[in-house]
Amino acid sequence: MKTSVPLITIALVCFAVVQNTQAVSPPPDGGYPGGNTAEGQNALTSLTTGFYNNAVGIYALLSVTTGSFNTAEGAGALLANTANENTATGAGALLSNTTGDNNTANGTFGLFSNTEGFENTAVGDSALFSNTTGPVNTAIGAFALFNNTEGSANTAIGHSALLFNTTGFDNIAIGAGALLENIDGAQNTAIGDLALRNNTSGTDNTACGGFALSGNTTGDSNTATGLSALESNTEGNYNTANGFAALANNTTSINNTALGNAAGGNIFAADNVICIGANVAGVDVSDTCFIGNIRDVTTQNGDAIAVVIDSAGQLGTANSSRRFKKEIKAMDTASEAILALKPVTFDYKTDKTGTQQFGLIAEEVAQVNPDLVARDKNGDIYTVRYDAVNAMLLNEFLKEHRKNEEQEKTIVELKCGMTALAATVKEQAAHIQKVSAQLAAASPSDAGLEAGKFATGRIRGGGPAPQVVNND
Repeated sequence: MKTSVPLITIALVCFAVVQNTQAVSPPPDGGYPGGNTAEGQNALTSLTTGFYNNAVGIYALLSVTTGSFNTAEGAGALLANTANENTATGAGALLSNTTGDNNTANGTFGLFSNTEGFENTAVGDSALFSNTTGPVNTAIGAFALFNNTEGSANTAIGHSALLFNTTGFDNIAIGAGALLENIDGAQNTAIGDLALRNNTSGTDNTACGGFALSGNTTGDSNTATGLSALESNTEGNYNTANGFAALANNTTSINNTALGNAAGGNIFAADNVICIGANVAGVDVSDTCFIGNIRDVTTQNGDAIAVVIDSAGQLGTANSSRRFKKEIKAMDTASEAILALKPVTFDYKTDKTGTQQFGLIAEEVAQVNPDLVARDKNGDIYTVRYDAVNAMLLNEFLKEHRKNEEQEKTIVELKCGMTALAATVKEQAAHIQKVSAQLAAASPSDAGLEAGKFATGRIRGGGPAPQVVNND
């Protein structure tokens, strides 16, 4: 703004010449040399070489001597001022300003205590009242930034916004009572009635919505969007809440994320919790994630596949296509390791329902085959790669299946042999019976009987059967 002074001076000089050549009668009151105007008791009474000052009201611009381009309208406005390019409208506005330049105060006692602060704007009764040396502040609304003394680059819009701020800087408060209690907290943004109301020294917080982060005092780097979002947070850091009353009960926790109306309502002290979806309240257990409307819902597409997560927290799928693989070879005997595994039943320590579980102990599995376990981000054993165990089970099943097929084939062959043998035996028995019948028919006497016995004995003894001739 300093660079514009010469141009403005030239313009005003030209304007003064025009006024002199076109004077009205009677001439207006209050005109003084150097383009100065004063109306009121002791207004501009100390002026020496300053020019283009405008003072209206008792003691307005009382102390200015060489200062220029100041405007004071109201009793005591810019009373102690000696600087340049200040504008004060209202009784006591910028009353204490001495060397601060480029300030604007519109309202009774606006920037009342300012002495050296520069480029401040105060609009409203007592806005920036206590500011002394703080520069580049903007306060719009009664009592906005009232207690600010040295804080800089703050913006307060609304009744009592940033009321108690003293040395905090780079804060933005829009709404009645927004950042009301802030003292030295910096780089906070509060939009909405009483947003970040109780913040004192917390930094880098963003609250958008009435009562959002209203309970925060020293918590840093929180983001709350929605009415009453994170309203109970006091010292918690790095939390993000988006939605009406999201993370409403969070107090001192860190790194929690809630998206959706009333999301994360059950989170009080847990850290690193994610709740996504309206009314997904979650559970107050750290390092957990809750997503609404994904359980008990069947996908409409037949090409759905399982989602997996790695130790870095990345979601993805396990690819099975050949184009993603190398060093492909038959599993063979590698799968026999699962035969040494020991399935167990157990209960999870954190499971309040006490539901019995079935599975394996990862540490025991690692002793059998380290490749069958997954580790966490710290490298500690975490869980069993059940998908790999299933593949090994399949290999063992196929091996047993092939064995069973071979056994079935052998059994079939044995059955066929037994059937053929049984048929042969049956045929021989029938033949013997026929021979016996013929012998009996040929010799019904004792001799015939003896012959029959002889023939039978020969057969049983393995000798050749007797020759029988039928004379029909």
